[in-house]
Amino acid sequence: MGAPAMDDKVNYLLRLGDNALILSQQLSQLCGKGPALEEDMALTNVALDLLGQTRLWFSYAAELENAGRDEDDIAFLRDAHDFKNCLLAEQPNGNYADTMMRQFFFDSWHYFQLLELTKSADARIVEVAQKSIKEVTYHLRRSGDLIVRLGDGTADSHAKTQAAADKLWMYTGEMFTYDAVDQAMVAAGIAPPSDVLRRAFLEHVAEIFAEATLTMPAPDAWMQKGGKQGTHTEHLGFILAEMQFLQRAYPGAEW
Repeated sequence: MGAPAMDDKVNYLLRLGDNALILSQQLSQLCGKGPALEEDMALTNVALDLLGQTRLWFSYAAELENAGRDEDDIAFLRDAHDFKNCLLAEQPNGNYADTMMRQFFFDSWHYFQLLELTKSADARIVEVAQKSIKEVTYHLRRSGDLIVRLGDGTADSHAKTQAAADKLWMYTGEMFTYDAVDQAMVAAGIAPPSDVLRRAFLEHVAEIFAEATLTMPAPDAWMQKGGKQGTHTEHLGFILAEMQFLQRAYPGAEW
Protein backbone atom coordinates (compact mmCIF):
# COMPACT_ATOMS: atom_id res chain seq x y z
CA MET A 1 0.00 0.00 0.00
CA GLY A 2 1.99 3.00 -1.25
CA ALA A 3 1.62 6.61 -0.19
CA PRO A 4 -0.59 8.68 -2.54
CA ALA A 5 0.70 11.78 -4.31
CA MET A 6 0.17 14.84 -2.12
CA ASP A 7 -1.93 16.62 -4.75
CA ASP A 8 -4.26 13.61 -4.91
CA LYS A 9 -4.88 13.80 -1.18
CA VAL A 10 -5.41 17.57 -1.32
CA ASN A 11 -7.90 17.11 -4.16
CA TYR A 12 -9.71 14.42 -2.20
CA LEU A 13 -9.96 16.66 0.86
CA LEU A 14 -11.22 19.53 -1.28
CA ARG A 15 -13.95 17.27 -2.64
CA LEU A 16 -15.04 16.38 0.87
CA GLY A 17 -15.04 20.02 1.88
CA ASP A 18 -16.72 21.33 -1.26
CA ASN A 19 -19.63 18.89 -0.94
CA ALA A 20 -20.28 20.04 2.61
CA LEU A 21 -19.76 23.74 1.81
CA ILE A 22 -22.07 23.95 -1.20
CA LEU A 23 -24.88 22.03 0.46
CA SER A 24 -24.44 24.16 3.59
CA GLN A 25 -24.80 27.30 1.50
CA GLN A 26 -27.92 25.91 -0.16
CA LEU A 27 -29.54 25.11 3.18
CA SER A 28 -28.56 28.46 4.70
CA GLN A 29 -30.61 30.19 1.99
CA LEU A 30 -33.69 28.61 3.57
CA CYS A 31 -33.12 30.16 7.00
CA GLY A 32 -36.39 31.83 7.97
CA LYS A 33 -38.26 30.08 5.15
CA GLY A 34 -38.96 26.65 6.62
CA PRO A 35 -42.51 25.26 6.52
CA ALA A 36 -42.58 25.12 10.33
CA LEU A 37 -40.44 26.65 13.06
CA GLU A 38 -38.94 23.31 14.05
CA GLU A 39 -37.97 22.59 10.45
CA ASP A 40 -36.55 26.06 10.02
CA MET A 41 -34.25 25.50 13.00
CA ALA A 42 -33.34 21.98 11.85
CA LEU A 43 -32.35 23.14 8.36
CA THR A 44 -30.14 25.85 9.83
CA ASN A 45 -28.52 23.42 12.27
CA VAL A 46 -27.70 20.97 9.46
CA ALA A 47 -26.21 23.85 7.45
CA LEU A 48 -24.02 24.83 10.41
CA ASP A 49 -22.92 21.22 10.95
CA LEU A 50 -21.84 20.95 7.33
CA LEU A 51 -20.04 24.29 7.50
CA GLY A 52 -18.09 23.11 10.52
CA GLN A 53 -17.09 19.96 8.65
CA THR A 54 -16.03 22.10 5.69
CA ARG A 55 -13.62 24.03 7.88
CA LEU A 56 -11.99 20.83 9.14
CA TRP A 57 -11.48 19.43 5.63
CA PHE A 58 -10.25 22.74 4.20
CA SER A 59 -7.85 23.38 7.07
CA TYR A 60 -6.21 19.99 6.56
CA ALA A 61 -6.06 20.52 2.78
CA ALA A 62 -4.41 23.92 3.26
CA GLU A 63 -1.80 22.44 5.59
CA LEU A 64 -0.89 19.69 3.15
CA GLU A 65 -0.89 22.04 0.17
CA ASN A 66 1.41 24.48 2.01
CA ALA A 67 0.79 27.20 -0.59
CA GLY A 68 -0.06 30.05 1.74
CA ARG A 69 -3.82 29.55 1.53
CA ASP A 70 -6.16 29.10 4.47
CA GLU A 71 -9.73 27.81 4.72
CA ASP A 72 -11.17 31.23 3.81
CA ASP A 73 -9.04 31.51 0.68
CA ILE A 74 -10.15 28.05 -0.43
CA ALA A 75 -13.83 28.86 0.11
CA PHE A 76 -13.99 32.40 -1.22
CA LEU A 77 -11.20 32.84 -3.76
CA ARG A 78 -11.81 29.96 -6.15
CA ASP A 79 -13.90 30.10 -9.32
CA ALA A 80 -16.64 27.60 -10.22
CA HIS A 81 -14.37 25.35 -12.29
CA ASP A 82 -12.06 24.94 -9.27
CA PHE A 83 -14.83 23.51 -7.10
CA LYS A 84 -14.98 19.72 -6.84
CA ASN A 85 -18.40 19.07 -5.29
CA CYS A 86 -20.78 16.50 -6.71
CA LEU A 87 -23.55 17.92 -8.87
CA LEU A 88 -26.22 16.78 -6.43
CA ALA A 89 -25.18 19.36 -3.84
CA GLU A 90 -25.70 22.30 -6.21
CA GLN A 91 -29.20 21.38 -7.37
CA PRO A 92 -31.81 24.06 -6.54
CA ASN A 93 -33.76 24.03 -3.29
CA GLY A 94 -37.04 23.88 -5.22
CA ASN A 95 -40.07 22.88 -3.15
CA TYR A 96 -39.70 21.18 0.21
CA ALA A 97 -39.85 17.71 -1.32
CA ASP A 98 -36.96 18.69 -3.61
CA THR A 99 -34.95 20.03 -0.66
CA MET A 100 -35.49 16.96 1.47
CA MET A 101 -34.92 14.43 -1.31
CA ARG A 102 -31.62 16.12 -2.16
CA GLN A 103 -30.74 15.99 1.53
CA PHE A 104 -31.77 12.36 1.90
CA PHE A 105 -29.74 11.20 -1.09
CA PHE A 106 -26.73 13.19 0.14
CA ASP A 107 -27.07 11.97 3.73
CA SER A 108 -27.45 8.35 2.61
CA TRP A 109 -24.09 8.58 0.86
CA HIS A 110 -22.40 10.91 3.35
CA TYR A 111 -23.14 8.74 6.39
CA PHE A 112 -21.68 5.56 4.90
CA GLN A 113 -18.71 7.46 3.52
CA LEU A 114 -17.87 8.90 6.94
CA LEU A 115 -18.44 5.52 8.57
CA GLU A 116 -15.79 4.01 6.29
CA LEU A 117 -13.47 7.01 6.72
CA THR A 118 -13.34 6.30 10.47
CA LYS A 119 -11.19 3.33 9.39
CA SER A 120 -8.94 5.39 7.09
CA ALA A 121 -5.16 4.97 7.08
CA ASP A 122 -4.90 8.76 7.59
CA ALA A 123 -5.23 9.57 11.30
CA ARG A 124 -6.34 13.16 10.66
CA ILE A 125 -9.14 11.99 8.36
CA VAL A 126 -10.21 9.47 11.00
CA GLU A 127 -10.38 12.28 13.57
CA VAL A 128 -12.59 14.47 11.35
CA ALA A 129 -14.79 11.53 10.33
CA GLN A 130 -15.35 10.47 13.94
CA LYS A 131 -16.45 13.97 14.87
CA SER A 132 -18.59 14.46 11.77
CA ILE A 133 -20.44 11.15 11.82
CA LYS A 134 -22.08 12.05 15.12
CA GLU A 135 -23.77 14.96 13.34
CA VAL A 136 -24.48 13.11 10.12
CA THR A 137 -26.15 10.23 11.97
CA TYR A 138 -28.79 12.77 13.00
CA HIS A 139 -28.95 14.22 9.47
CA LEU A 140 -29.64 10.79 7.99
CA ARG A 141 -32.28 9.87 10.55
CA ARG A 142 -34.06 13.21 10.13
CA SER A 143 -34.08 13.27 6.32
CA GLY A 144 -35.20 9.63 6.15
CA ASP A 145 -38.06 10.30 8.57
CA LEU A 146 -39.22 13.26 6.52
CA ILE A 147 -39.11 11.33 3.26
CA VAL A 148 -41.36 8.72 4.86
CA ARG A 149 -43.75 11.40 6.14
CA LEU A 150 -43.88 13.14 2.77
CA GLY A 151 -44.07 10.00 0.66
CA ASP A 152 -46.70 8.29 2.81
CA GLY A 153 -48.64 11.48 3.44
CA THR A 154 -51.21 13.17 1.24
CA ALA A 155 -51.62 12.46 -2.45
CA ASP A 156 -50.01 15.84 -3.20
CA SER A 157 -46.99 15.30 -0.93
CA HIS A 158 -46.53 11.79 -2.34
CA ALA A 159 -46.59 13.05 -5.92
CA LYS A 160 -44.11 15.85 -5.21
CA THR A 161 -41.76 13.53 -3.34
CA GLN A 162 -41.83 10.93 -6.11
CA ALA A 163 -41.19 13.66 -8.68
CA ALA A 164 -38.23 14.90 -6.64
CA ALA A 165 -36.79 11.38 -6.46
CA ASP A 166 -37.16 10.85 -10.20
CA LYS A 167 -35.60 14.25 -10.96
CA LEU A 168 -32.63 14.01 -8.61
CA TRP A 169 -31.76 10.34 -9.01
CA MET A 170 -29.51 10.97 -12.02
CA TYR A 171 -27.19 13.01 -9.79
CA THR A 172 -26.56 10.18 -7.32
CA GLY A 173 -24.35 7.98 -9.49
CA GLU A 174 -21.49 10.46 -9.56
CA MET A 175 -20.85 9.85 -5.88
CA PHE A 176 -19.82 6.29 -6.73
CA THR A 177 -18.03 7.01 -10.02
CA TYR A 178 -14.36 6.95 -9.09
CA ASP A 179 -11.57 8.64 -11.05
CA ALA A 180 -7.78 8.50 -10.65
CA VAL A 181 -7.86 10.63 -7.48
CA ASP A 182 -10.41 8.37 -5.80
CA GLN A 183 -8.59 5.24 -6.88
CA ALA A 184 -5.31 6.56 -5.48
CA MET A 185 -7.01 7.15 -2.14
CA VAL A 186 -8.46 3.63 -2.16
CA ALA A 187 -5.08 2.11 -3.02
CA ALA A 188 -3.50 3.95 -0.08
CA GLY A 189 -6.18 2.77 2.33
CA ILE A 190 -7.41 6.33 2.85
CA ALA A 191 -10.82 6.13 1.14
CA PRO A 192 -13.37 3.28 0.91
CA PRO A 193 -14.03 1.36 -2.32
CA SER A 194 -16.94 2.57 -4.43
CA ASP A 195 -18.85 -0.70 -4.37
CA VAL A 196 -18.96 -0.75 -0.56
CA LEU A 197 -20.57 2.69 -0.45
CA ARG A 198 -22.93 2.06 -3.34
CA ARG A 199 -24.23 -1.18 -1.88
CA ALA A 200 -24.93 0.44 1.50
CA PHE A 201 -26.51 3.48 -0.17
CA LEU A 202 -28.87 1.44 -2.36
CA GLU A 203 -29.94 -0.79 0.51
CA HIS A 204 -30.77 2.17 2.75
CA VAL A 205 -32.61 4.11 0.03
CA ALA A 206 -34.64 1.00 -0.87
CA GLU A 207 -35.61 0.51 2.77
CA ILE A 208 -36.77 4.11 3.25
CA PHE A 209 -38.56 4.26 -0.10
CA ALA A 210 -40.50 1.08 0.70
CA GLU A 211 -41.69 2.60 3.97
CA ALA A 212 -42.50 5.87 2.19
CA THR A 213 -44.51 4.03 -0.53
CA LEU A 214 -42.21 5.54 -3.16
CA THR A 215 -40.94 3.84 -6.30
CA MET A 216 -37.16 3.67 -6.29
CA PRO A 217 -35.58 4.61 -9.64
CA ALA A 218 -33.48 1.99 -11.40
CA PRO A 219 -29.97 1.69 -9.90
CA ASP A 220 -28.50 1.26 -13.38
CA ALA A 221 -30.18 4.38 -14.80
CA TRP A 222 -28.08 6.90 -16.74
CA MET A 223 -26.20 9.26 -14.41
CA GLN A 224 -24.79 12.77 -14.68
CA LYS A 225 -21.16 13.35 -13.74
CA GLY A 226 -18.36 15.91 -13.93
CA GLY A 227 -18.65 17.88 -10.71
CA LYS A 228 -15.62 16.25 -9.11
CA GLN A 229 -13.58 17.32 -12.11
CA GLY A 230 -14.87 20.92 -12.08
CA THR A 231 -17.61 20.64 -14.71
CA HIS A 232 -20.73 22.04 -13.08
CA THR A 233 -24.31 23.04 -13.80
CA GLU A 234 -25.27 26.69 -14.17
CA HIS A 235 -26.55 26.64 -10.59
CA LEU A 236 -23.09 26.70 -9.00
CA GLY A 237 -22.23 30.10 -10.46
CA PHE A 238 -25.25 31.68 -8.78
CA ILE A 239 -24.45 29.96 -5.47
CA LEU A 240 -20.87 31.26 -5.51
CA ALA A 241 -21.92 34.77 -6.60
CA GLU A 242 -23.91 35.10 -3.40
CA MET A 243 -21.51 33.20 -1.15
CA GLN A 244 -18.35 34.98 -2.30
CA PHE A 245 -19.69 38.50 -2.86
CA LEU A 246 -18.32 40.21 0.25
CA GLN A 247 -14.79 38.82 -0.12
CA ARG A 248 -14.74 39.61 -3.84
CA ALA A 249 -16.06 43.15 -3.34
CA TYR A 250 -13.79 43.94 -0.39
CA PRO A 251 -10.68 41.73 -0.69
CA GLY A 252 -9.05 40.96 2.62
CA ALA A 253 -11.78 42.64 4.63
CA GLU A 254 -12.00 41.61 8.28
CA TRP A 255 -14.72 42.13 10.88
